[in-house]
Amino acid sequence: MQAWHVHENGEPSEVMRLEDAEPPTPGDGQVLLRVRAANVNFPDALLCRGQYQIRPPLPFTPGVEICGETEDGRRVIANPALPYGGFAEYAVADSAALLPAPDALDDAEAAALHIGYQTGWFGLHRRAGLEAGEGVVGGPEKAAVARELGCDVVIDRRSQDVVSAVKEATGGRGADVIYDPVGGEAYTQSAKAVAFEGRIVVVGFASGTIPSPGLNHALVKNYSILGLHWGLYNTKNPKLVQHCHERLTELAARGAIKPLVSERVPLAGAAAAVQKVADGLTTGRIAVVMEEAAA
Repeated sequence: MQAWHVHENGEPSEVMRLEDAEPPTPGDGQVLLRVRAANVNFPDALLCRGQYQIRPPLPFTPGVEICGETEDGRRVIANPALPYGGFAEYAVADSAALLPAPDALDDAEAAALHIGYQTGWFGLHRRAGLEAGEGVVGGPEKAAVARELGCDVVIDRRSQDVVSAVKEATGGRGADVIYDPVGGEAYTQSAKAVAFEGRIVVVGFASGTIPSPGLNHALVKNYSILGLHWGLYNTKNPKLVQHCHERLTELAARGAIKPLVSERVPLAGAAAAVQKVADGLTTGRIAVVMEEAAA
């Protein structure tokens, strides 16, 4: 089979190599999957750089979210067990964590359905109107996509004063819930923009900077800082993962949700795709789609 291997840490475009390899051998409780599509994530870039909280032994294959096929023909989504990631023709995953791929979504969309890292955006919602989409994005292209997708209020953090814009949009109250996968300056803005008794949900640090929150500020403003490491639910509360997947599958079947896949590339384009995500040049998900699945 062909698989992308990382032999040393560095920028994805420099350290990822497409090589011939033997299909991986599953361990106890694992299953071999034929990869149909693999979603590209920012953690893939961090894995290449050696900056992710999980550091698989070298060489390894990145690719943490896939839509694959079992030996008995079931179409599933899975998080591959590193070092045998999804940017390969075959990957390995824990059999207990496999989830059925929604029939309403194609392989690329199913691979992008995983609950986890999305784009480098953080969303704002008011309790009075959770159905109304609001978001803070980076760059005019991302702002345009957010508007096209139906967001009622879109704030471009690169050209606007985020805190002032949030206060204006919420009548001076601030945001009740802030989803922040960016960290760094975005978190600083979050703390200033959050409402009294609001909540900041920390999902990741795409900016590369891990903030040090001022707990005195949280105290005087009565807001909560909540960490969300979704992967832990697979071991701490797997029934919740199953429940969320079932709800997402129902929403997909109704046409209420559909992952935004802005680009589909062949296996040979995986390294360039990971670098593109690392450089913040995407407005949706990029999926690596195998030729057999695309045919």
